[in-house]
Amino acid sequence: MSISLADAAALAAEAKDERALSELRRDVDEELEQAAREPDFRRRALAYRAIGQLRFAQKTELLRRGLEDESPACRGSALLSLELLSRDHPRLVNANRPLLHELANADPNGAVRRLAVLSLKNGSPARDTMVFLEHLADAEDDQDLSKAASSVHAALKRKAAAR
Repeated sequence: MSISLADAAALAAEAKDERALSELRRDVDEELEQAAREPDFRRRALAYRAIGQLRFAQKTELLRRGLEDESPACRGSALLSLELLSRDHPRLVNANRPLLHELANADPNGAVRRLAVLSLKNGSPARDTMVFLEHLADAEDDQDLSKAASSVHAALKRKAAAR
């Protein structure tokens, strides 16, 4: 049975077990790879978002490419997937920490900056991230970004204290 990437991503939300997800991933593996290389940013954004929806941990290198995509929609989709995939373990956030700091600090798109900050909450409470978030919370003109940075800083501080 052939299933589209969009349909597989939608079905992933309803998948009850790992086996069903595994079958969906197998069915769309090639299409996902192809979509991530499309000239149309909408197809690339769909591919990057599907990685998280399908909990496709084997595609983290592809996801990293999405974080560096020229399109803000693609970077945002990749950040949403990164956040979703990193909820259970900080490895993915920790591995991409410098890029997440760069996106949060300097991306021209405000929504991408906020998503990068929110993704940091699933990482380890590293000192450089704590200092960076504190600075963003205090010095940022964008109130939404400042609030997000303050919230993530507080969450990471609690995480560090619980250790």
